[in-house]
Amino acid sequence: MLDDKDISDKELFTTEFPKKGYSIIDYLQGRVHFSILDQIKFMQFSGMMPEDIKKTIKSSVDEIINNYDFQKND
Repeated sequence: MLDDKDISDKELFTTEFPKKGYSIIDYLQGRVHFSILDQIKFMQFSGMMPEDIKKTIKSSVDEIINNYDFQKND
């Protein structure tokens, strides 16, 4: 169960991307952009060093792309 601290942390570190006025591609790219920026902000706030932040995020993105099945029709 979430407590008040969990909720305030999420509000502090989660930026919402506006939903209106964007094509689906622009909207999805904006969500990714804001998500990565929020993750960087939180990691920096948590005391991670910039090089560790870069390495962690790049590794996560590479893993997502490398595990995606481009042949599969969703």
